[in-house]
Amino acid sequence: MMLMGAFAAAGDFNLVAVFVTALAAAVLGDQTGFAIGRVSGATIMARIAKTPSRQEALARAEARINSRGAVAVFLTRWLLAPLGPYVNLIAGATAFSWTRFTLCGVAGEVFWVGGYTGLGVTFSNNVTSIAGIVGDLSGFLAAGAVALYLGWRIVKILRRKDVKV
Repeated sequence: MMLMGAFAAAGDFNLVAVFVTALAAAVLGDQTGFAIGRVSGATIMARIAKTPSRQEALARAEARINSRGAVAVFLTRWLLAPLGPYVNLIAGATAFSWTRFTLCGVAGEVFWVGGYTGLGVTFSNNVTSIAGIVGDLSGFLAAGAVALYLGWRIVKILRRKDVKV
C-alpha cells in the first residue's frame, strides 16, 4: 500500500482508486477469516470443550469476546495488525456479531489503509525505508501486547492458587 501511495503521489495511479481497492481487499480478507471461523469454529470448539473446566473456559472466552471484541477487532486492523487474522477466526468461532465485526473491522481498516497509503504519498522518495520501520514497529507492538496479556494471566493464576512468587 505504501508503494501504491508513492505511485499515486507520482501521478501513476489515482489515489482514491488505490485507497478503495486496498480497503476492499483488506475487508474481504477480514470477512474470509471470520467466515472460516464461523464455519469450522463449532467443530473446533466441540473438540476443545470435552471437559467441564474447558467448557467454562470457553464460556468465559466467549463472554469476553462479546464484551471487548469490538475494541480487539478495531485495534488489530491497524495498531496490532499481526494479530488480526487470529482475531478474525476467534470472532467467527465464538459467534461474535457479524455486524459488529464488520463495522469495527471497516473502521480499523480505514485507519490502516489510510495510514499506509498516506505514508507512501508523504514519503514517496523513501518508501522502502518507511515500510521497514513500520513493519518492525507493528510486530514489536503486537509482541508487547501478547507479553503483557500473558504476564497478566500468569499473575492472576498465581494469585488464585495462593502461590508465592
